[in-house]
Amino acid sequence: MESLQLSNYLDTSYKYGFNTEIEKEFFPLGINSSILKFLVLKKKEPKYFLFNRLRTYIAWKKMTFPNWLEHQIPEIDFFKVSYYSAPKKKSFSSLDEINPEVLEVFNKLGIPLSEQKQLANVAVDAVFDSVSINTTYKEKLSKYGVIFSSISTAIKFYPKLVKKFLGKIVSFNDNYFTALNSSIFSDGSFCYVGQNIQSPLDLSSYFRINDKNSGQFERTLIICERNSEISYLEGCTAPEYKESQLHAAVVELVAFDKALIKYSTIQNWYGGNHEGAGGIYNLVTKRGLCSGKNSKILWTQVEVGSSITWKYPSCILLGEESVGEFFSIALTKNFQYADTGTKMYHLGKKTKSKIISKGISSDFSENSYRGLVKFSKTAFFSKNFSQCDSFLLGTYSKVLTYPYLDISNKFSVIEHEAKISKINDEQLFYLQQRGMSLESAIGIIISGFCKEILLMLPLEFALEANKLLSLKIEYNIG
Repeated sequence: MESLQLSNYLDTSYKYGFNTEIEKEFFPLGINSSILKFLVLKKKEPKYFLFNRLRTYIAWKKMTFPNWLEHQIPEIDFFKVSYYSAPKKKSFSSLDEINPEVLEVFNKLGIPLSEQKQLANVAVDAVFDSVSINTTYKEKLSKYGVIFSSISTAIKFYPKLVKKFLGKIVSFNDNYFTALNSSIFSDGSFCYVGQNIQSPLDLSSYFRINDKNSGQFERTLIICERNSEISYLEGCTAPEYKESQLHAAVVELVAFDKALIKYSTIQNWYGGNHEGAGGIYNLVTKRGLCSGKNSKILWTQVEVGSSITWKYPSCILLGEESVGEFFSIALTKNFQYADTGTKMYHLGKKTKSKIISKGISSDFSENSYRGLVKFSKTAFFSKNFSQCDSFLLGTYSKVLTYPYLDISNKFSVIEHEAKISKINDEQLFYLQQRGMSLESAIGIIISGFCKEILLMLPLEFALEANKLLSLKIEYNIG
């Protein structure tokens, strides 16, 4: 396949279609050129998509699995993964047509798929395994000049926007997992906000890996035109399996002049059992471009799940006086490993960035902050402030900090501070003397430690995140 002329193969694919015997199967395990062809035809994507998928697949096969971290990921057999798993019916005109079992899963998770839940004031795109099963409030948002849909829908109805921006912030050959995602992604979320528009609703996507053998490879693209504003919330869950599953997503954000994008994540993938078995490998690439003057991107994330996490949401500060901010809480327990952080690339004049990271580690887990702040030669009079705080719960847990500063001009200012602390016995004693249990006392101390970041989340997400933190640290006292 690698030696085949892609253009010839492309024409042949659309001329003769796909083998009907394979098409009748429930998307076979593994990844190869035939499966990519099947995916394009099944989703009725434009012709150039097949070319792009095959090109990135060939590039991915030539890459080597990353090994730059001390903590290595167990070997992944990419040919035992199903890259497309979906409910039997792929297109729904109303919620009544969705499989009741699928709806029940989301109801148990507390995800408001019904547009009758007006008090939620959140538009939701729900992705079940590989397919977006429902997107709420689409018509209402469109009246305000906001397009919110699955990426599959956007490819069909807004092809010019997708072609212009998809893969431009995160290229297919950026790293091993972006190449994998670019070749095999099946769905995700798309948002476009027109000029001078502030979205009347918060937008939200929930991702659910439900099939035992499937992975999740969603693609998210958000574009904010001049003087526009959007708040986007992302949540994710998975059931408990003894075998690990793979999640390799790509997120791209674009902010033009005076635009503001708030991107919040509560990551609660299954993190494995108390012996370290199972759990999601959460290996994602997220990047935003502040291309316009006074543009701003805010990343806020709460990481409490997955057995292994590699995530570094980044900002490219190209526009003059553009701003990038990163707020993160990462909590690990049992044998979880989280390597999280951010990258701030200062390219424009008078750009500013802020990094606030809180890491909490318990049991035998390991929690690392890894960050890059780069000032280019053109980033005159730019500023950065970074604060990386870590909290240890227990005797065997680890917290690590890897800050990397790359400064190419003497007119910029950078500040960095980091500290590590443990539970204070006097604080615990004080709270217990006032009638609190040990678990509640630790929960209050952790909430105070994370307060600065929880305040950055919308109210309903802040309450959910605070509850999750309390649940995760319960019974994890060293």
